[in-house]
Amino acid sequence: MNRRRSLSNTPELPAATFSFLLHFVWEFLQVPTYAGMAEMAHWQGVKLCTSATIGDVGFALTAFWTTSLVARTRHWMGNQVVLPALVFLGTGIALTVGFEFYYTQVTQRWIYSDLMPLVPPFGTGLSPLLQWIVIPPVVLWLSQRYLAGGAAPPIRGGTR
Repeated sequence: MNRRRSLSNTPELPAATFSFLLHFVWEFLQVPTYAGMAEMAHWQGVKLCTSATIGDVGFALTAFWTTSLVARTRHWMGNQVVLPALVFLGTGIALTVGFEFYYTQVTQRWIYSDLMPLVPPFGTGLSPLLQWIVIPPVVLWLSQRYLAGGAAPPIRGGTR
């Protein structure tokens, strides 16, 4: 019982779980913005979106651990203030911009469709950029609630 309880209080667990669930949905919603995805066989599309989601969870965990280094604790979500949230968000955005540039410009592993607006200066697609602006705050909010036992997360000094 103690081991189960300690695992459920691991802050990475809700961050990874909520990241997976939210990014999985987003990956399917942005299918039309990548060339060839809408025409892909169903199972191939599911596997590709699942693979991309696992990468997103990797980004979220990297952002979590980077934030933990800055905050000097893995339990920073329970005391969330502006700086940790910005580090978490900024790390995810930086990873997204870097990987999107690498995969669309350097290796051309994927190509944006004509429906994807591009954001300068690196030509990052708007959809993956918005993904890392919209989802992380929701992940943090849900994770805080989970770690607090379902109660609303405390507001500390109006610094949220």
